[in-house]
Amino acid sequence: MVDLATQKKWDKAAVTLDFMTGGGAEKRWFPFKSRLFNHMQPGKILFASLGTGLDIPAFPHGMSITAIDISSEMLKRAQPRIDKYQGEINAELVDIHEMPYPDNHFDQVFTSCTFCSVPGPVAALRTLNRVLKPGGRLYMFEHTGSRYFPLNYMMDFMTHISRKIGPEMNRKTVENVEAAGFEITEVNNLFLDVVKTIKAAKPLN
Repeated sequence: MVDLATQKKWDKAAVTLDFMTGGGAEKRWFPFKSRLFNHMQPGKILFASLGTGLDIPAFPHGMSITAIDISSEMLKRAQPRIDKYQGEINAELVDIHEMPYPDNHFDQVFTSCTFCSVPGPVAALRTLNRVLKPGGRLYMFEHTGSRYFPLNYMMDFMTHISRKIGPEMNRKTVENVEAAGFEITEVNNLFLDVVKTIKAAKPLN
C-alpha cells in the first residue's frame, strides 16, 4: 500500500523541485554523480528515487534502468528527461517500502538524495537489500546529518521544519545502511561529512 501522506507531500514538492535544486547545486554535484553512476553495468538496474529526473543527464548511455518514485507528479516532470536519455528508463510509480519486485532481482541499485526523504530509512534499505541479488552492489549519493558541533545541532533544528515540506537534514544514512544488512565498502565525503557517496554490497550469504 502506498504511503498517501508521503505521496501527497512529494507531489506538492514536485512543482518547485527543479527551481530549488536544478541550478547551482546540480552543476556542483554533477561530476561526482557522473563518477558514481558510471559504475552502472549492463544488467538489471534499479534507481530509487527518480524525482523529476535531474540525475538522468549523469547516467551513462545505453543502460536499461528501472526507476521508481512515489510521486506521479515527479514522474510526469521527469518524462522529458526520460525521453532524451540514450538508453531505456522504465519509470514506475512505486513506494520504496512496498516494492513489487521479487527477491534477488536486481544486479545493482542506485540512489540519489533518497534516504533523506523516505519515512522509514532502515525499512526501505532492507527492501532494497531484499530485491538486490547476493553480491549485488548499492551505490548512493546522499546528504546526511553531521557529527560536528555546531553543525549537528543546526541540522537537528532545521529538520523540525524541513521534514514538513521536504527532506530531513540529520539522517544517519551510513549507519542505516549497515543496520539494513549491507556491508559498507566505501564512504567518500564530498562536503564536510554531510554530502557523501556510499558504496555497499549485499553479502553472498
